[in-house]
Amino acid sequence: MLKKIVFMGTPMFAVPILKSLYQNGYPISCVYTQPPQKSKRGQKINKSPIQLISETLNIEFRTPNSLKENLDELEYFKSLEADLAIVVAYGQIIPKSYLNLTKKGFINIHASILPKWRGAAPIQRSIMNLDKETGISIMKIGEELDTGPVCNVYKINIEDNLNAEDINEKLSSLAAEKILDNIDDIYEDKANFIEQDHSSATYASKIQKLEGQINWKEDAKIIIGKINGLYPVPGAYFMFNGERYKILKAEIGQAQGKPGEVLSDHLEISCGDKKSIKIKEIQRQGKKPQSIGEFVLGTQIKKGSFL
Repeated sequence: MLKKIVFMGTPMFAVPILKSLYQNGYPISCVYTQPPQKSKRGQKINKSPIQLISETLNIEFRTPNSLKENLDELEYFKSLEADLAIVVAYGQIIPKSYLNLTKKGFINIHASILPKWRGAAPIQRSIMNLDKETGISIMKIGEELDTGPVCNVYKINIEDNLNAEDINEKLSSLAAEKILDNIDDIYEDKANFIEQDHSSATYASKIQKLEGQINWKEDAKIIIGKINGLYPVPGAYFMFNGERYKILKAEIGQAQGKPGEVLSDHLEISCGDKKSIKIKEIQRQGKKPQSIGEFVLGTQIKKGSFL
């Protein structure tokens, strides 16, 4: 059994993993997470999901703005004398000066089948790329991003119309289970870490909001991949009369028309490959999400319009 674990994570994806370790008796000496962020209007301070669960479980936590060139934080981390650090979507690159401060190194749970989709947005990119499968990789952290050797990979299928939120939940649950199968082997030096094939690496760059704009000249399956991959944020959208409309859920239809043509009063829209997108849920700029049945009662987007 490990004596001292440092856990480093920030988003909701990391919460089930931290809870799993805690509930299965692995002692967490300290949690590192990103500092609270101000809301857009500055009226509210939002703690990270990991900070909230750390407070609930009464685990000590730290929220430094940066680990880089932060001598006080480096000295504190040294004082923990940790056996192992487990990193799950922490949101900062771990500086080289930290990597030898635990007895068994730093382990990262990464949400892709490495070396595919290294980087910040592996789940979104895999869906947008129309991949058939994704997974989690349990790897050692090295000096370069997501390049360390991997001891285990666990895969799931990306089924039709699963969005990024669905896949996020599935992979988080999978990681919460599988870390328990690996942690003792890592501590006892029984885990077999294998170098990645760096020549096969692809990079999942951070999602930019403008990537969400739909090009109706593209194939319907590409558009569906964008809708699902960017749900719930930043979302895939189109513009009409100067307003942004975010498509939350949709499916492929078989109706034909010119790209961007609205083919029915229930917002079936023609794509570039003689297929269509049938919108199921939509959100007008500044409004709440609506089912398409609710939306069409008050919209000006009618059959024959072009988006």
